[in-house]
Amino acid sequence: MVRNLLMALAALSLTGCAHSGPAHAEGRSASFAVVGDTGYIPSYERLDEDEVPHRTLSDYLAAQAEDWLERNPDMTGFRPTPWVFESALGGYTDASGMYPVAFAADEVCRTLGCDFATMVGDNIYPDGATLGADGISDARRFYDMLDRPYGKLGEGVEDFTIYAMMGNHDWRVSREATVAQMAYLQQHPNFTMPDFFYRAVPAGMEGFVEIFVIDTEMLLASTEVHTDHLDTEGREIRTGEMETWDDFVKPATEGEKQMVQWLEESLRASDAHWKIVIGHHAVWSGGGSKYEKAHSLRALYMNSICKYADAYVSGDDHMMEVYTDDCCSEGVSGAPALPALVSGAGSKYRPLHPKFMANQLAANPGLANPFSRGALWGFMHVGLDEEAMTVRVYSTPEDMSGRPVEETTLTFKRRSHLAGN
Repeated sequence: MVRNLLMALAALSLTGCAHSGPAHAEGRSASFAVVGDTGYIPSYERLDEDEVPHRTLSDYLAAQAEDWLERNPDMTGFRPTPWVFESALGGYTDASGMYPVAFAADEVCRTLGCDFATMVGDNIYPDGATLGADGISDARRFYDMLDRPYGKLGEGVEDFTIYAMMGNHDWRVSREATVAQMAYLQQHPNFTMPDFFYRAVPAGMEGFVEIFVIDTEMLLASTEVHTDHLDTEGREIRTGEMETWDDFVKPATEGEKQMVQWLEESLRASDAHWKIVIGHHAVWSGGGSKYEKAHSLRALYMNSICKYADAYVSGDDHMMEVYTDDCCSEGVSGAPALPALVSGAGSKYRPLHPKFMANQLAANPGLANPFSRGALWGFMHVGLDEEAMTVRVYSTPEDMSGRPVEETTLTFKRRSHLAGN
């Protein structure tokens, strides 16, 4: 507890001075859970054409060690992903933390309280809904990956809602298949997803909290994205190779083509005390394999978020991280730093890339990294009061017990009333 208090005080010192809030926020509070990249079940996976199954546990662990050494100089701290033998794949594969994370999030929400929750994409692995093209009905897929783990989260809380969005895996098959998942989320009593991007005020939070959901996969498909390449020291290299997307992922309507403009105008027009932007892809993360997408997304909307938002919440990289960006590179000053949260460990592991992380911080003097941990399953709990946002990062053990383990607690100052004019 003392360690957590000291970290919270340190985070407060980074975010600037306190300011009194408007009268309409006096005494108000809210809290919500953040789960991301949740929808992995080993039996649904399939091997690529050039992959062979790990027939023995030794094969599996050797592959895990190889992946670790691509990011780390030695085996110090090595944490292999828990494993299962999956007969459908004919060998050992990664176990899923989907249910342990769901159980742990439910316990924390019952203990600390959750007024709503956010599910930040990659809800269904590996290919989202398929309309039955892979021989598995979407009804079964939706039940196994959405309803069973999260259909009763927040039970007993009036008007509890999980605000959902799509991730890159949810967009794999076709627009029609992705729409099928959205339609399921729209009719389920515990979820909502009115469109690919939207703004929403949780029940009872009028004037206090508003969330702004954007489809970052669609945005990436609409712009240029270089392919990630690092040298052996974790330094970024550009080879000229570019990422590509299927046409069905690209913006199709005039509204989708104006999503970035919509975000800025919506943030600027909002009278909410707290403005939270949610996207699947992180604007900062430490895995070393997502940074080019982050470059492209920051170019699209970081300025809008820096000017008008209080936080950016994301997943995609399968780890638990907290960054702060002083926004000076966006020409925004005089406000506390912007918290950028990564909660992408809802069912899958990914190790951090320490050398890349060190280079990223050195190249961006306005960036700070109060917390990062990879190779775990986890989620976040976010609390909001008049002037502070408290972020609690949780993991859950490999023993599948679903117990929540608090990793850290950090506190940040509200900023949107100072940043935008």
